[in-house]
Amino acid sequence: MSSARSEREAALAALATEIHNCFRCPRLVAWREAEAADPPKRYRGQDYWARPVSGFGDPAARILIVGLAPAAHGANRTGRMFTGDRSGDWLYAALHRAGLANQGTAEHRDDGLRLRDAYITAVVHCAPPANKPTTEERDNCLPYLERELELIDRARVVVALGKFGWDGFLRAATAIGVPTPRPKPRFGHGAEAPLNDRLTLLGCFHPSQQNTFTGKLTVPMIDAVFTRAKELAAHPA
Repeated sequence: MSSARSEREAALAALATEIHNCFRCPRLVAWREAEAADPPKRYRGQDYWARPVSGFGDPAARILIVGLAPAAHGANRTGRMFTGDRSGDWLYAALHRAGLANQGTAEHRDDGLRLRDAYITAVVHCAPPANKPTTEERDNCLPYLERELELIDRARVVVALGKFGWDGFLRAATAIGVPTPRPKPRFGHGAEAPLNDRLTLLGCFHPSQQNTFTGKLTVPMIDAVFTRAKELAAHPA
């Protein structure tokens, strides 16, 4: 292992520990713990994570994926991004088809899932009521995303899952000095926004049940996004 990769892994591990111990947002702290204390019948008896969820994946990734927030009975239960819910079923199946994951399922933290050249995080690291963080909660959490962006320094493409991920990433990128276009690029499925000679923002509808059950997001659509992400990631700097 190279010294640069080792240092990056150590820094991400330290950041993860800091995220796991965050109590900045009282409403989110109360919600994540309440959902864990009174889960749906199918999850009763399980030991919930019930803390903020840190990013997950390859520290040397060229593809960074940014979502909205952990799901109350997905990542808030399992402790890993997009793990244990229907959104994750869609996302990891797509990553596996694209050759970015060693398996297409994500059930719990110790299921053997590994990502190759991809890293997954979110704008907000705690599960919010109705999947709707407040502006203050978003802003409390953005510094974590900013630091992740600085540490995942080999990234060439950012896949934003939904408008919240798109807008949150642009805010974090601006805060750390990454050039962002003016006017702000508009989110859309398959939308591309080159930010500089190294980094491109790529939009994808969020793989929520609201989108996948209605056909707003289909398997060919999400596969096309990750095919394009790999093309962009492979482009020489």
